[in-house]
Amino acid sequence: MAPAAEAQDRIDDPAQHVNPFVGTKPGGPDFGHGGGAGNTFPGAVAPFGMMQFSPDTATYQHGGYSYDDNRIRGFSLTHLSGAGCGDFGNVPFMPVLGDSPVSDYSFSHDNESASPGSYDVTFDNGLRTELSAIQRSGIARFTYPQGQQAALSVDAAKAFNDASGSVQVGPNTISGHSDSGGFCGSDNTYRVYFHATFDRDFTAHEVNGGQAFVKFDTAQSPQVVARVGISFVSADNARANAETEQSGRGFDEVRDGARAAWNGMLGRIDVGGGSDEDRRRLYTGLYHSLLHPNVFSDVNGQYAGFDGQVHTAAEGHAQYANYSGWDVYRSQLPLVALIAPDVVSDIAQSAVNQSAQGGYFDRWTVANGGTGVMVGDPLPIMVASAHAFGATDFDTAAALREMREGATNTDERPGHEEYDSLGHIPPGVPDVWGSAATTLEYNSADFAVSQFAARLGETEVHDHFLAQAQKFKNLFNPANSYLQPRNADGSWPSFDPVQTEEYTEGNGAQYTWMVPFNHRALFDLMGGDEQVVSRLDEFFTELNGGPDKPYAYLGNEPSLNTPWAYAYAGRPDKTQDVVRRALTSLFKSTPDGEVGNDDLGQMSSWSVWASIGMYPQVPGRSELVLASPIFSSVTIDRGNGTSITVNAPEASEGTAYVRNLKVNGTDSTKPWVGEDFVAAGGTLDFTLSDQPDPAWGSAPQDAPPSYDVGS
Repeated sequence: MAPAAEAQDRIDDPAQHVNPFVGTKPGGPDFGHGGGAGNTFPGAVAPFGMMQFSPDTATYQHGGYSYDDNRIRGFSLTHLSGAGCGDFGNVPFMPVLGDSPVSDYSFSHDNESASPGSYDVTFDNGLRTELSAIQRSGIARFTYPQGQQAALSVDAAKAFNDASGSVQVGPNTISGHSDSGGFCGSDNTYRVYFHATFDRDFTAHEVNGGQAFVKFDTAQSPQVVARVGISFVSADNARANAETEQSGRGFDEVRDGARAAWNGMLGRIDVGGGSDEDRRRLYTGLYHSLLHPNVFSDVNGQYAGFDGQVHTAAEGHAQYANYSGWDVYRSQLPLVALIAPDVVSDIAQSAVNQSAQGGYFDRWTVANGGTGVMVGDPLPIMVASAHAFGATDFDTAAALREMREGATNTDERPGHEEYDSLGHIPPGVPDVWGSAATTLEYNSADFAVSQFAARLGETEVHDHFLAQAQKFKNLFNPANSYLQPRNADGSWPSFDPVQTEEYTEGNGAQYTWMVPFNHRALFDLMGGDEQVVSRLDEFFTELNGGPDKPYAYLGNEPSLNTPWAYAYAGRPDKTQDVVRRALTSLFKSTPDGEVGNDDLGQMSSWSVWASIGMYPQVPGRSELVLASPIFSSVTIDRGNGTSITVNAPEASEGTAYVRNLKVNGTDSTKPWVGEDFVAAGGTLDFTLSDQPDPAWGSAPQDAPPSYDVGS
């Protein structure tokens, strides 16, 4: 009877459990890395949609929306979810009562709602705005109070950063383009085109620079509908995107279709049991994990390339953009690959195209340009991990060629000369932000490339990059047992574990654990498992201590792999404990439900993996380290005909410890599952308890694999 009862708990409409406002209000301290909020946006967007039709508050917060403000200044067409810097926010549409544009209108959250694919707000003056979006277009329905002049402003010269633009007004259309860029102070630029068609002619219009202001007659019908397409190629393509995607469907039909599309993706992870909060946390996290990268090619396949030329995606495929590489390589890209390998194949091919057209893999790309923001060489990791998780429908030979060439490209890998010749990057190398952090990031990239090469049968390439990956050992100081900066002559500069110098958004204590592909070698250098467990226990004295304490900083990326490291030291019960505590204390389903930037879905993806009790610890591979699920049942539809089923009848927030595990019906004491299980699918049956079992999974031979030369 238990399976039948469990089945009744299954989620038919997972979108009902999503709160798009999560992350729009600070939930943690501002540690100087983009603020203490998720920096998300609540507006209408499709999975991986090119258009993000969302409100922007008068008080600016990265993402465009600050929950604590009660004024909206417009509904712009492009947004980044969770970035620590600003970009996009192009072409705000602002409905107006009166004869001239306004700066903003006030509203109450009581008169506002958002769900996957739609957004709705009524201003205090009674003017209502409803939004929905498909991949490359959106639809707006403005309801104007009777007896007042109905109007609208559209500003192509406005974005979150400096912008310019132009507009053209027809009898019932507004079109044009908007130019902006400057992400994190970089010199990236982009041009986005738009075309809006309204359901009636304007009674008057004026153009002032890049802003159009139009008026409507709403005496007979107070609702005005606008269909808006965008494109990074041309205004004609923007118009075609809207016409093709919407096909004349009404607002309600578009909105319902958007919700159905979201349910199709969110439903790839189906759960039974758990609390309401558990379900809201899971599906909101999954929602935020599926916003980026973004479809960048138009319905005709055209897209703007990194070489400034117009290219055409292969038929049946799409080009993608907006790669927050340093963030999302860790677990967001693997999560999307787990449930949508077809999408991720195109994401991988798009990355290869970016490198081929632009000359190298940039670390953080916006639209059709690189920004050089952050450190390391993350896009090759993304491509390698995509392939490991079964997203293999891309030009793998070209990908490996770009990876190999990029490893000695100074734009892609500043400091590679020192890295290659000395075995580490010393302090003081130009254009390197954090010599120790960058060395460790290059190690992970080299390891991922080695695994990708092995899958392609390129043994010599594998051997070379696997050896390169072990250079972390050159940063290990036996005098203090830390991975620390090292001078060019091999000497050790003065060092404090809480120093942030020579690290990136973290400190020495936090980066010391960032060798996810070879914990065994690191732990042996540290003196063995007993010493490692003691150090990890001390490290998790605080879960989100920030960059100035020798503790975990789980509101930012460098610490995210560390809770899972216990499993490599024979104490998976401690992984189970820390992962559960972090999940339930750092992630909530309220607007302040994130303690740091969501980083285009990376932080949210961590919460999803934690909720289902597994994690892609090793860059460029697909084995999963196990914790425990918070749900009594989980079914993962991989989108390719295979599925993974997880059963844990005793699961609850306070029941996190594994007493027994069966993998496909056979007892297992291994706190991990291999790549073969992920590829073929299968069933995990957990027996859980509220008391730890230090013995389960503790044998050295049961530890997840580490990868060294000759291993």
